[in-house]
Amino acid sequence: MTQQALVPGIVEHLADSVELRHQIHAHPELAYQEFATSDLVARKLEEYGYQLHRGLAGTGIVATLKKGTSPRIIGLRADMDALPILEQTGLPYASRTAGAMHACGHDGHTATLLAAARHLATEADFDGTLRLIFQPAEEGLGGARRMVEEGLFQLFPCDAIFAFHNMPGFPAGRFGMLPNGFMASSDTVLIKVLGNGGHGSMPHLTVDATLVAAHIVVALQTVVSRHIDPRQMAVVTVGSLHAGNAPNVIAETADLQLSVRAYAPEVRQRLRERICELAEAQARVFGARVEIDYQWRYPALRNDAAMTELARAAVVEWLGEEALIADLQPLTGSEDFSFMLQACPGCYLIIGNGEGEQGGCMVHNPRYDFNDAILPIAASYWVKLVEKFLS
Repeated sequence: MTQQALVPGIVEHLADSVELRHQIHAHPELAYQEFATSDLVARKLEEYGYQLHRGLAGTGIVATLKKGTSPRIIGLRADMDALPILEQTGLPYASRTAGAMHACGHDGHTATLLAAARHLATEADFDGTLRLIFQPAEEGLGGARRMVEEGLFQLFPCDAIFAFHNMPGFPAGRFGMLPNGFMASSDTVLIKVLGNGGHGSMPHLTVDATLVAAHIVVALQTVVSRHIDPRQMAVVTVGSLHAGNAPNVIAETADLQLSVRAYAPEVRQRLRERICELAEAQARVFGARVEIDYQWRYPALRNDAAMTELARAAVVEWLGEEALIADLQPLTGSEDFSFMLQACPGCYLIIGNGEGEQGGCMVHNPRYDFNDAILPIAASYWVKLVEKFLS
């Protein structure tokens, strides 16, 4: 992409936008604790002339700007929260908050939308209403769901809503979106095995929770391979198993934590049935019991076909077909923007963060960093999309 393709107003203030991104990065805040970040965002938006509503989902912000007379309304969303990760980047603007880090690029998403917000308020030409949604708690605690449940689209109706995520491993500044199913559902399962502990020298007097948990882990490997249609996508990952604290003590209890993913709702339901049945059956074999906390979290993300085509056309008209990610496939990650898309038609897209050293490592890694080079590209795209939607 040439510098000339970028929106001039975005480029003019790029140094300020990057500095703002670094400021947010250095002061990460976890889900529903984004107080300073929310205050910073609010100050900037008020400076740009937006009408603000604060308090949805605690720290959420909805900013509104109307130009002209058209009744059309477009929404753009950015997430603000960080992750409970100890940063290992060594950057001069690395996290100053122990145990918290912007390891998913939400600092970049927020700074990008603010960069677009300034230009859209002061220089862009559109006819209609723009809503900017700054959302808390995307990382696992469902901030989008809470905003929707607290009346987001009743209080602030939108004809369509859009969001993006940076994506390492794809060329920097390339755009990707797919109609219909684009990202997987994500559920969490907590399984507690209840056995009968005892001395390591007398196993015959115990019900070994560690052994039961091990058999459950092995049995769970058959859920996808033998109970799900091989033409469907499904993932069952045992991310944590903890039992016991000493070599000569047979554990009374064991705890497993699972991540479960699928594209299709019927597969999601089938996974729940088989996981629970297998865990309970394995426990019974050894005379143990299980307690299962099956947490329905994020549904699969489905883009509206018409809005996806509009989002794609905005890229092609601006930069040409070569700016699109070729042969893009649905992603197995998940996103709570899916709750907003269930309530309002729209499109979730990805923008390449770079490949190899340029793009850094994958998100949720202590060495990850948002690529500042894509900030003006993403911000310029928001401007182009708003102008196309509200032309």
